[in-house]
Amino acid sequence: MLDEKLLSIHQATVLQQWTLKQAIEGVARAKLGAISVWRDKLKEIGAAEAARLLDGHGVKATGLSFAGLVTPPDKQAAAKARDDVRRAFDEAAAIKAPAVVFVAGGVDPGEKDVKAARGRALEALAGLVPHARAAGVMIALEPLHPMICATRSVLSTVKLANEWCDALGAEDAVGIALDTYAVWWDPDLEQGIARAGRRICAFHLSDWLVDTQDLRFDRGMMGDGVIDIPGIRRMVETAGYKGYREVEIFSARNWWKRDPDEVVRTVKERYQTAV
Repeated sequence: MLDEKLLSIHQATVLQQWTLKQAIEGVARAKLGAISVWRDKLKEIGAAEAARLLDGHGVKATGLSFAGLVTPPDKQAAAKARDDVRRAFDEAAAIKAPAVVFVAGGVDPGEKDVKAARGRALEALAGLVPHARAAGVMIALEPLHPMICATRSVLSTVKLANEWCDALGAEDAVGIALDTYAVWWDPDLEQGIARAGRRICAFHLSDWLVDTQDLRFDRGMMGDGVIDIPGIRRMVETAGYKGYREVEIFSARNWWKRDPDEVVRTVKERYQTAV
């Protein structure tokens, strides 16, 4: 059996049903001890109140999602985005979350230059490292599926995430977040994970449905799709990762419509049978 102490409920899984307060209470009610916090929900009550609730219920924040979108060619817009990322670092520190998931940003429709967008993202990261280091949080670079390269992230592969880590040379402040939904398709995944090694600072779980109806908001519960989740988990653990397994299921069609306590119960069951 997998250790339930390493199971974290990512707030995205119950995003439409619960406030952050309700989610913390629900996690505690399920006798779990960890939650990954969705930033928009955090803003509703503030980091100080969130920290009080987490401490009061004995629940640990395993991460904060998300910050980034730093690729605009417009200098003013890019500076604003970088300032928001710095605020996210401070928020994570306030709730004792060890990492902030970083979503790079997409391609400007007018420019249509993915290489330039990647260059700006890497340059922005270099400038953000000192703040992350001072806050004591990791920047968790999350490679996302190429389907959203245009709109959300020009960082699409584990290979590229490793290359960015190499370029930044800040192992104490920059790591990699691996999401099964985003990377399962990659023919070089095993090599990329092995190379990442102890850079891996977050591990997200969900499944890819064969009949998916929305590429962002129709994720499956573990075991309902085509991803070899146990296989990827073993790769990650072989690489040296010993941290939390965060269940992150964006599901407008299914799980967001269900009773959230039922969703958490199902997560606990599938954690043992499909992870």
